[in-house]
Amino acid sequence: MFKLETPQKECRIFDFKVGGQYGQNSPLLISSMFHNGDKILESRKEGKWDKAKAEEYIKKQEEMEKLTGIPAIVAMIANSAEEMIRYIDWFISISDRPFAIDMWVDKMRLEAAEYAAHLGLQDRLVYNSITPWDKDIPGQVTKLKELGIKHVIVQVYDVTDPSPKGRLISYNKMMESIPEGTFESILVDTSVMNLPAIAFSGIANKIVKEATGWPCGAASSNGTYMWKEARELFGKDGFAAMNAAAQGCSVLYWSDFIFCGPIAVVPKIFPAVISGAVMAAAMAQYETGQLPANPNHPFYKYFNNFAEKLNSSEE
Repeated sequence: MFKLETPQKECRIFDFKVGGQYGQNSPLLISSMFHNGDKILESRKEGKWDKAKAEEYIKKQEEMEKLTGIPAIVAMIANSAEEMIRYIDWFISISDRPFAIDMWVDKMRLEAAEYAAHLGLQDRLVYNSITPWDKDIPGQVTKLKELGIKHVIVQVYDVTDPSPKGRLISYNKMMESIPEGTFESILVDTSVMNLPAIAFSGIANKIVKEATGWPCGAASSNGTYMWKEARELFGKDGFAAMNAAAQGCSVLYWSDFIFCGPIAVVPKIFPAVISGAVMAAAMAQYETGQLPANPNHPFYKYFNNFAEKLNSSEE
C-alpha cells in the first residue's frame, strides 16, 4: 500500500536527505519569510526589515531542526532581483544553512540565481521554482545549468485536468524542457489549491513518485491559509490547530517536502510534523519490516525504545 515499486531517489541538499521510500526520511520543511503581511518587513521598496527579529526566527528554526531531526530551510520572497540580493547577503551573513529564493517572475528569479551563483552558493540554493506559467522554460533551464544551479523545485499543474493524474501530465510536459542529468535535485511541487485538495496533492505525490522516483511535496500552508473564514469560525487557537493538523496529515500523503507557511509559526508546525513522520515510519515498518535507515529520524530521537522492540520482533 505504501511502498513504491519504482526505485526512489534520495536527493542530498547540504546535509539533508530528501525523498526516498515512504516513511524513510522526514519531510523537508520550507518556511517563508518576507511574504506579504510579514510583520518583520518594514518597507519592501526601501529594503528595510527587522533584522534582529528575522535572525531570531532563523535561529529558532535551526534550533528546532537540531532538536527534532526534521530538516528545514527558509524560502525568502521578493518582488525584484535587487530586493532578493539584499536578503541573500543578509542571510549568508548569519547562517551557513541552505535557503530558497521564491519569486514569481522568472526573469527576476534568474537574476537572483545568477547573483547567488556568483557568490558560489550553488550547493546551498534551492531554486523555487520552474513553473508551467513561465514564459521561456527551455531558456530558463539552460541558464540555470550554465550557472551550475543544482537544486530546483518544479511546480506541476494542468488547468485542463486538475485531478491528481493531471499533475503527472504536467510533469511530463515540463520535463520535455529539462534533459535528464541537468540538475542533481528535482523536487516536484504538486500544487495545493485549497484545504481538501491537499489530499489530491498527496495522491499526486504517490503517482508522480511511482512514475519518476523524484521527491514530491506541496504547499500545505496554501490550503490552510486560503481558508480565511477559519480564523473567524474558530479563533486564533482554532486556526493554529487546524493548520498544524493539516500539515501533520500531509506527511502521511507521500510528502518529501512541505511548504509550511510563515517562519514565525514554524515552532508550532515541527511537533505536528513529528506526529506524521513517526506514524509514517511505523506504517512503513508494518508493511516492509524495516524502520528508517536515517539515524536522525525523529522515530529514534523520541521513540527509540519502541524502535528497538520493533527491530527485535523482526529478528
